[in-house]
Amino acid sequence: MFRRRFWVSLVLSIPVVFFSEFVQDVFGYAAPTFPGSAWITPVLSVVVFAYGGVPFLSMARTELTNREPGMMMLISLAITVAFVYSVASLFIEGTTPFFWELVTLIDIMLLGHWMEMRSVRQASGALDELAKLMPDTAERVTESGGTEEVPVSDLVVGDVVLVRPGASVPADGEVVEGESSVDESMITGESKPVDKESGSDVVAGTVNQDGSLRVRVTKTGEETTLAGIMRLVDEAQKSKSRTQLLADRAAGWLFYVALGVAALTAVAWVAVEGFEVAVLERVVTVLVIACPHALGLAVPLVVAINTSTAARNGMLIRDRIAMEEARNLDTVMFDKTGTLTKGEQGVVGVRVASETRQEDGEAVEAGDWDEERAFAVAAGVEGDSEHMIARAVRDAAEERGVRPARVSNFENLRGLGVKATVDGERSDPGDGETVHLGGPNLVEKLGVERSDAMVSFAAEAGANAQTVVYLIRGESEVAAAFALADVVREESRRTVEALHEMGIEVAMLTGDSEDVARAVAEELGIDQYFAEVLPEEKDTTVERLQSEGRLVAMVGDGVNDAPALTRADVGIAIGSGTDVAIESGDIVLVENNPLDVVRLIKLSKASYRKMQENLVWATGYNVFALPLAAGVLAPVGVLLSPAVGAVFMSLSTVIVAINARGLKRVDLST
Repeated sequence: MFRRRFWVSLVLSIPVVFFSEFVQDVFGYAAPTFPGSAWITPVLSVVVFAYGGVPFLSMARTELTNREPGMMMLISLAITVAFVYSVASLFIEGTTPFFWELVTLIDIMLLGHWMEMRSVRQASGALDELAKLMPDTAERVTESGGTEEVPVSDLVVGDVVLVRPGASVPADGEVVEGESSVDESMITGESKPVDKESGSDVVAGTVNQDGSLRVRVTKTGEETTLAGIMRLVDEAQKSKSRTQLLADRAAGWLFYVALGVAALTAVAWVAVEGFEVAVLERVVTVLVIACPHALGLAVPLVVAINTSTAARNGMLIRDRIAMEEARNLDTVMFDKTGTLTKGEQGVVGVRVASETRQEDGEAVEAGDWDEERAFAVAAGVEGDSEHMIARAVRDAAEERGVRPARVSNFENLRGLGVKATVDGERSDPGDGETVHLGGPNLVEKLGVERSDAMVSFAAEAGANAQTVVYLIRGESEVAAAFALADVVREESRRTVEALHEMGIEVAMLTGDSEDVARAVAEELGIDQYFAEVLPEEKDTTVERLQSEGRLVAMVGDGVNDAPALTRADVGIAIGSGTDVAIESGDIVLVENNPLDVVRLIKLSKASYRKMQENLVWATGYNVFALPLAAGVLAPVGVLLSPAVGAVFMSLSTVIVAINARGLKRVDLST
């Protein structure tokens, strides 16, 4: 709306300015005259006022109703007074119309608000993105043992549904048959799929992995966990307090100042000269000059440059108020999985057996498998699996330049691990050695004894909240052990250090266990952490910190972070996260780099400085121009005319524009 009205008003304003007597005198030219040329300026000015000025009048009505005068009332006051007086001057002798001042004022204000609106991307769509996690239909098990496809809305408590591999769970429920692992990362925030068996609870919207499950429905519709998260997001969005821009506050103050100065001007001039037309012109001049172009552009220009600068640095601003608030943050809370960590399992340690064993009466070194051999065999065994641990082992082997060994006779051992035969040198693939790969349950099932070194390695990994998987030769010997963990991002430590240097406390939220949270917090030097936190607890944790008087930013990337993102004073969503997290965030980081949080705060501080400087220039103009317009120096022959006041307006606008562009040179390096 502002863009269209700006361009139309600008085109119509050109003839108004061109035929203005003041502009002609300044530039020394004479506009052509022809029948009706005298009416070009007033007629087009009326059109510009009616078309370009209406939005300001409409928004001023809201400020007037709320009794909160701000920029809209100040703009409306100026353009209305200029319009009414200019039209009246056509019929009153001895008066000078303000038509060219009127149209240029409207043009600049339309430009400023167009730029401002374009830079604002209001938070929207979060609830729709949450709803997309729910399937539309479900396979309900019939009394005959078959299945029928029904809408999810038709499910009732007690129904049994079949959840096939790769399908989403349609409702909260309890597993009554089957075994599988379920990806609950969008609900719990944990990176590792959760094993499910008979008696396990499952949550609507989570994704089944590799086995079929029969689930008895325990909650439907608005009672499900996902629906609860949606309510939290909705409540948090509605609970955000309304914050006015600094320019609006300045405009509110200036509104009263303008009225006061205008009243004093009228009283003083009437007392000196009586009721003359010149007195009316003085009052009108004060009211028109009270709304400088520069004040209308002081904040929008900075906001526009701030938005483009942020975008070039991988930060998308969806809420300008949150961007301003970022400068005052004293606590930044990160979600662990996918934010401070990569959200995927990685091999963080390996131990190869070194003890000897007896074979055919001879002592043989178990350590004849070095790390390269261990990774080659492990990567070969896990070659066709899409399990998170399998991918971690393959990636670790690839990073080390190790080629996976050839295997055959692969067998998945449900809930334990995998088994395969490593092909030998001979052509018969069955002549190779049988190996197992799995966790402690597999070791226990096979009855394999672990060496002291392996026990020590596992204990150390456990203390650091790491998962251990074992490579077992045959069914009797642990050849190697791998420690896996959610890999901490390289940038996370630098981020925490940089925030500490800025005097900002760092906190961490996670749905993971206490051990995992403590290990990551100690590794990164995080001040405070909250472990085993459910989605609704993440939201209330942010609220609790806010109740302590803290200004909190929340950084996350998952659906479970959405309520906390919207509750926080500044919600920062990782762009590679789920769509709902992005929709819930005030600011979106395109790259999965926590260091962008530091850049964001630096840019916020720099932008606020520019806003303050611009407001000083813009309001400084009023400090200078209003007294002159009122005629305080009239006794010494100095009286500010509307035309000269307009020149000063233009000068202050140029200064504001140049100062705002300095924001592009801000150093955001970390």
